[in-house]
Parts: sequence; structure tokens; C-alpha cells
Amino acid sequence: MKQTLPLRDIHLPEPISWWPLAPGWWILLGLICLLILAIFLLRRWLIKKRKMPKRIALRQLDKLQQDYQQNPQKLVRELSILLRRFFISTHPRAQVASLTGEAWLQFLDQQLGKPQFTQGEGRCLIEEPYKPQVKIESENLLKLCKTVITG
Repeated sequence: MKQTLPLRDIHLPEPISWWPLAPGWWILLGLICLLILAIFLLRRWLIKKRKMPKRIALRQLDKLQQDYQQNPQKLVRELSILLRRFFISTHPRAQVASLTGEAWLQFLDQQLGKPQFTQGEGRCLIEEPYKPQVKIESENLLKLCKTVITG
């Protein structure tokens, strides 16, 4: 005859809790937060950098308006230089730097979407700097240049 011993049943340990987290998980969580912050800041910086040539060009345009209001020939010359610098900094240099005359005006029209440079008041950018007496509507020309810069 077998004798049974008064033994208790096997007790399993409690399941491992997910809280509190182990130090490795805290480090991983911190790195993920830093990565999200870095991506956010990098994105803001890239957006700001992309808009920088436009802001600089608009500031220079305002300065030209104040400085050359009484001298339209210099105003036209400086506006042409400003537009060229702006588009060289925002477009491929090989595409913009070699443009002159009608090709330059056609490029500006493409940016604007209307023939305001080849057939409108923007035509003076290639004609007026070489004339002894310049007669232009400087306000209209400045508005046109501002429109093409703001795109």
C-alpha cells in the first residue's frame, strides 16, 4: 500500500509586470523623443532656409524702392540685378545665369505665368537701362517684381 504525503500543489510565480519599465526601455523612449524633436527642428530649419532668399529679395526690393525713387534708370538696373540674383539662388545656375535679353524676359514670364515681362511693363528691364531718359511707371514695375519674387 502506498502512502500519500500531504503535499501542496505547485505555486507558479506571478506574471512579470510591464511596469515599472526596465532602464533599457527608458533609454529607448528618451532616444525616440529626441529623434522626434530633431526631425521637427530640422524640418523647421529647412523650411526657413528655403524661404530665406525670398525674404532677402523682398527686403532688398523695399530698399531699392526707397533709395532709387527719384532715379528710374538706376532703379531699373538694380531691379534687373536683384531679379537675376534671386533666380540664380533659387534655380539651377546653368539654367538662369546665361539668360539675356528676350530669353531672360521669357524666363521671368514663365515664373509669373503671364506675359508681363515680354509684352508688359517688365520689358523695360532690357531696354531702359541703356536709354539716356527713362520714363517708366516705377510703382507698377516694383509691384511686378514683387509678384514674380513671391511667386
